[in-house]
Amino acid sequence: MFSRNHRSRVTVARGSALEMEFKRGRFRLSLFCDPPEDTELQRKLDHEIRMREGACKLLAACSQREQALEATKSLLVCNSRILSYMGELQRRKEAQVLRKTGRRPSDSGPPAERSPCRGQVCISDLRIPLMWKDTEYFKNKGDLHRWAVFLLLQIGEHIQDTEMILVDRTLTDISFQNNVLFAEAGPDFELRLELYGACVEEEGALAGAPKRLATKLSSSLGRSSGRRVRASLETAGGSGSSPILLPTPAVGGPRYHLLAHTTLTLAAVQDGFRTHDLTLASHEENPAWLPLYGSVCCRLVAQPFCMTQPTASGILRVQQAGELQDWVRVHGVLKGTNLFCYRQPEDTDTGEEPLFTIAINKETRVRAGELDQAVGRPFTLSISNQYAEDEVTHTLQAESRGALQSWMEALWQLFFDMSQWKQCCDEIMKIETPAPRKPPQVLAKQGSLYHEMVLSEPVTPGGPSEGLLLQDNAISAEIQALLSSYSD
Repeated sequence: MFSRNHRSRVTVARGSALEMEFKRGRFRLSLFCDPPEDTELQRKLDHEIRMREGACKLLAACSQREQALEATKSLLVCNSRILSYMGELQRRKEAQVLRKTGRRPSDSGPPAERSPCRGQVCISDLRIPLMWKDTEYFKNKGDLHRWAVFLLLQIGEHIQDTEMILVDRTLTDISFQNNVLFAEAGPDFELRLELYGACVEEEGALAGAPKRLATKLSSSLGRSSGRRVRASLETAGGSGSSPILLPTPAVGGPRYHLLAHTTLTLAAVQDGFRTHDLTLASHEENPAWLPLYGSVCCRLVAQPFCMTQPTASGILRVQQAGELQDWVRVHGVLKGTNLFCYRQPEDTDTGEEPLFTIAINKETRVRAGELDQAVGRPFTLSISNQYAEDEVTHTLQAESRGALQSWMEALWQLFFDMSQWKQCCDEIMKIETPAPRKPPQVLAKQGSLYHEMVLSEPVTPGGPSEGLLLQDNAISAEIQALLSSYSD
């Protein structure tokens, strides 16, 4: 018999030696727990599994085609996330095993490689042009087909989706209004974009149901009564409104097909609208085929955290360029491609303008000064920038050797981040906060034939309409019996 720690997901046999050691306090259960990152990923996996179960129940209960499309879309997204989370958990477990079987931390080995900072990636203004035939778009000929399409976007184990859009030949392109934001990604990210679609077939099987039902009713109710019911059915069906019909049957789960896909990397990041090639995954014989032009237009931007968050701060004494004697005591903040120098630390929170700013870019040169450079002036470094033919140098003095090393490390890390994020560090790209997604609209329920039949004249007791009412009640009873047998 086993007991499971639901928080850490550690399985321990009851009565085993390991459980006895836990009770004696010789071992801590936390040593066997999953890391916090794995626990959070496992929580997301459990959430998606519950969402998948809910989507399956919703799909089974759907009575309308649009609801079934939304439920099937949710089921596809949940399945994709479950597979992604399971794959990421497996990779992390394998990495843990390799670390345990590898060399110990005390063993000598090469130093750890420097890692670039993370950042945000946002894709917006997504548009996919369509390529209709002349007879379909301009001459409006042929059958009018509709497609339900949406986008699935993935970076690493993170998967997001767009809203579902209905497309027909009246549209020249598919436009998604969503701004999809990935809160954390590295400069080596690969954004996979997949377009899924399902052909929304017209209810051809139900299109002839009114005539079949009218024929059956007219032959079962007699000549006079059947003629009246048949006339009312044909009038309702030809008026352009929804025909008086059976209750909408349960819609089977539609099937989404992969129509096209592409992968975007850091090279595609640009603060502007850009066109990228799509790889088409379907052909014209496919039931879900959509006449795609073969490209996608979007705005892909990225914000490295080194550009939006301070990477170092502290007290510095600065000798500005051209001044050999005056040293200014400032509070320095390294953020983005600038070193802001304030009078005091409180000015960073109050929004005060800095005394001056020292630019830090890819062409900046940083040199550490000698410890015995001058009497009373140790722990210095110099920052040089080239402006046209002039070179401007600022000399900075830290308070201690450790502070100087921290500033040098922050500067080298910034240079490394700029070399990895490339054009994203030229200037801060604007990212708009995604608006909350609106829930899908709930469509009104469609009634049955019996509930939609309305008498055109008011009935007065003892009047001539009373006999017709009794006859209509008998007809309605027979209609109900026929409807139940028809639905069976």
